[in-house]
Amino acid sequence: MELAEYVSMDATELAALVQSGEVSARELLELARRRADDVDGELNSIVLRMDAAADERADSGTLNGPFAGVPFLIKDLAQEYRGYPTSYGSRSLAADVATDHALVTQRFLDAGLVIFGKTNTPEFGAKAVTEPDYWGSSRNPWNTARTPGGSSGGSGAAVAAGIVPAAGANDGGGSIRIPAACNGLVGLKLGRGLSPYGPQTGEIMFGMVGQGVVSRTVRDSAALYDAIVSPDPNAEYLAQFPSEPFANSLGSRPTGLRIGWSHSSAVNPHPHREAIAAVERTAAVLSELGHHVEEVPPPFDDWALSRDFLSIWFAQVHVQVSEIKARIGAKNSHFEADTLALAEFGRHNGMLAAISALENTTTYVRSLATFHDRYDFLLTPTIATPPLALGSTATSSLVQAAARVVSTMRAGRVMALSGIVDDAIADGLGWVPYTQLANVTGRPAISVPMHWTDDGLPLGVQFVGRLGSESGLLRLAAQLEEARPWIHRFPAPVKSTQKNAV
Repeated sequence: MELAEYVSMDATELAALVQSGEVSARELLELARRRADDVDGELNSIVLRMDAAADERADSGTLNGPFAGVPFLIKDLAQEYRGYPTSYGSRSLAADVATDHALVTQRFLDAGLVIFGKTNTPEFGAKAVTEPDYWGSSRNPWNTARTPGGSSGGSGAAVAAGIVPAAGANDGGGSIRIPAACNGLVGLKLGRGLSPYGPQTGEIMFGMVGQGVVSRTVRDSAALYDAIVSPDPNAEYLAQFPSEPFANSLGSRPTGLRIGWSHSSAVNPHPHREAIAAVERTAAVLSELGHHVEEVPPPFDDWALSRDFLSIWFAQVHVQVSEIKARIGAKNSHFEADTLALAEFGRHNGMLAAISALENTTTYVRSLATFHDRYDFLLTPTIATPPLALGSTATSSLVQAAARVVSTMRAGRVMALSGIVDDAIADGLGWVPYTQLANVTGRPAISVPMHWTDDGLPLGVQFVGRLGSESGLLRLAAQLEEARPWIHRFPAPVKSTQKNAV
């Protein structure tokens, strides 16, 4: 197989070639490594190579499962691989070697995937860009001066660049959907309870975080979620799982859907014209397909939701930093200044703020449920602007120094008086104000690559569904993929691939 052929195929097609004997797992692994060697020096999407483990699997001759022999990458956050460290993007965890596979990693392995590396992520996944101090910034293959998004930005960049056809990701506030939107990929966030977690942790942020993938095609996403979604006897509750495999649902196309669309946001009252165009053009395609589409006011107060979301997020960061300090010793811990600031603010806020924010989520759940009484899906931009320039959200060295002082002095009260929450909403969520809704409410949502800007950058659109609508979201995405195909779109580095045979 030639390298150009490899990068043009999705995981489903590659798996079929392995099963037929036309290509071997070893050949595909070498192609994936070659592609990584060609482009990742510029993209910085892979932070840890796992060549020994990958060689053993590729040469074992015992791979089974729907994706047997297909190269794959996992995220360096909450997707632990036994015998290798999982840093969570933090220097503090650089040597934190996992003693067990994460459940989601085990299910990826059971599907036959050949995992050969881990992808870049911001420290603790706490930003919508992938620019950790420890590993350095990941870059968008469509324009390497831009971000691939976050927190699964390394995975998004690797898939878009053709290193692998799909990669592991997870989503606590948009971290699957934002990289999908920035890199021209498909990104589904599952509804609460379907995502496999453990044994290292239970569900994070009261169940707002979900495991998953980013991929180039809808059928890959459907089949990969089929591989990881199943009951877990160690789960804290029994979720209602799909009545049939997601992949089976793609055999039909939806008709007569009612879809309400909006690009309005109190967090960002002036979304970029390209974000507006993305939604309006998608609405026009949906109308052509026979669906009823209309503009609607936002069915929730996104500024209030953002405040509640961040209250829970700050509390989560405080817990993580405290746990790591207790486990490895405060003198051995090395956190970014921004992380320390978030943790200190979470400590200052205390339990009352986090629990009050959690109780407020009922308001957003009911508002969205009322919306879904009338509409099947809510359509928004996934991101409010084209992918940001690298470093756009970075704090200055002066602010970082002040954050370390505030953290050391436990001066969270000073931070509260400074208006940090409003600043975090405007600066941190201003370009991604649409994605937190699905996490807070536990609803499924998908980002679909329906738009490219005038200067060639992807900008995806998001659909949010009611509980249990994952199959419906995938069917709709498949219909849009058929109507406006995107599989042929590659960033320039992929287009210039030399046709070297393996």
